[in-house]
Order: sequence, then C-alpha cells, then structure tokens
Amino acid sequence: MPGIDESLLEAMRLPGARGALVVDWISGLALGAVGEAPGGDAEATAAETAELARQAMESGTLAPADGHGTGETVKAPPVEDLILTSADAYHLLRFVVTTFDSTVFLYLWLDRADGNLALARIRLSHMADRLVLG
Repeated sequence: MPGIDESLLEAMRLPGARGALVVDWISGLALGAVGEAPGGDAEATAAETAELARQAMESGTLAPADGHGTGETVKAPPVEDLILTSADAYHLLRFVVTTFDSTVFLYLWLDRADGNLALARIRLSHMADRLVLG
C-alpha cells in the first residue's frame, strides 16, 4: 500500500501531469506536494481547491439520489471526484475514503494538450483506493 509520497510520484507519471497534491479539505493544508502548482504556490492551490472540495462535500444537491450511499461499512463520500477544465488544463480532485474521517483528496493538475483525462481519472481512482495515510 503506497503512502502519500509514492502516490504523488505515481500521479506524476501520468501523461501531461504538471503537479499533484494530497490535501485535507477541512483545514486546506497540503499533506504532500510534487511538481508544479498553478500560480506557483502549492499551499495556495491546496487552500483554494479545498474550498471547492468543501462546497461539493457539504452540498445537499450532490448527495446520492436515494439519500443513503452504497451501504458499505466505510461510508462513501457523496462525491467521488471533481473535474474542472480550463483552456489549457484539467484539474482533478479525487476524494479518498478512509475508515476514520475521509477529509482528504488527491489533486492532479494535468496539461490539456498532453494529458488523457479518462486515463487520469481511472488511475487517480485506483491511487485513492490504495493510499495509506499516516
């Protein structure tokens, strides 16, 4: 099971990856960072993306339609991931399900010209499932 550093390095092997972070969406702090960050500041990126994550996670509109989730022993978050696009990049936020509080997400900054959004989303999902925090 890979930890934060190994997961971030794995994310950077994706075609078009420019930067990756592991962020706590409650505090807005980066728990790990590698590569570039939009605007050049990983901590600012962590804080700004955490605000987006917090809005998505606390939104009643985005909750599962049945109001219950998947029925797993570990409660799945109401949102699996967020994808934001700009003229030259994709920004992916993938929520990490943990047994304690699930307040962490993986963030990937992907160059739009060189990246493969579908592949990145699939790989980020696998990374989030295997990530060991601690």
